[in-house]
Amino acid sequence: MDQKTPAFLQQRHRLFGIAYRMLGSRAEAEDAVQDVYLKWHQADPQAVRSSEAFLVSLTTRTCIDRLRRLKTQRSEYFGPWLPEPLHEADYASPQAKMELADDVSIAFLSLLENLSPEERAAFLLREVFDFEYREIAPMLGKSEAACRQMHSRAKERLKSDRPRFRVSEEAHRRLLDKFARAAEIGDRAQLMTLFAEEASFSGDGGGPGRSVSKVLHGRDRISRLFMAVANMIARRGARLTHEPVQINGQLGLLRLVDGALHSALVLETDGHRILDAYSIANPEKLRGFNRPLLITHPR
Repeated sequence: MDQKTPAFLQQRHRLFGIAYRMLGSRAEAEDAVQDVYLKWHQADPQAVRSSEAFLVSLTTRTCIDRLRRLKTQRSEYFGPWLPEPLHEADYASPQAKMELADDVSIAFLSLLENLSPEERAAFLLREVFDFEYREIAPMLGKSEAACRQMHSRAKERLKSDRPRFRVSEEAHRRLLDKFARAAEIGDRAQLMTLFAEEASFSGDGGGPGRSVSKVLHGRDRISRLFMAVANMIARRGARLTHEPVQINGQLGLLRLVDGALHSALVLETDGHRILDAYSIANPEKLRGFNRPLLITHPR
């Protein structure tokens, strides 16, 4: 290996953590980190005072450019767009687990989609990676005052959305178990008791995967949806099951139809009711779960 490679490898997990939170896509994050690796080898060593600062800055700017392009694509996406989920293998090494320990939940990353690329970068670098404004400023090519303002604006926008709740793993698992049993048989009455009155459901099928084309609101509509899906699968003589699995560091469910992966489901709860449900059925985003995928059809 040349002299630059060890310095890059030392920071690689951190760079991926930044890129994934910025882009919301495992594949895009890996591509961005690869671009950074190539640019790092082209950089003038005399211009690098700190390899960490240089690589983080390079990653942030690379992701801002990519995110501008992706936002245009995502505005034309069929139905709601949700982040590509991470699975247990992504947390295999202690270093990867450390860099992905802070919030990478599907709910959190979905909220970040409401921010501009620069606001997203300023917020993540300050809140998640603990950089000071004087460090963030040269990374974004902005003044410290501008970075402080972007961070404050982003924080205020995110605060206005539904608050997160700290829920014990046991309480979360109990709700998931109750939901799985009710969803598998289409028990609408039980589903109604599990969802909060103002709950929301976002389904990302991307076209090939079967899902809703817009966000659903209210437990009545959401319960009807899960009941209809269970009844449709039963009429086909197929079997719907759920398998608990870690998704982005929290317990979620894989929905299986006759053993084939239909979707990954994340439920946000307050420990008593399901507040938000996120279903990722786009097969391009599910390949990392190492399950046979349900055969899907174009929209």
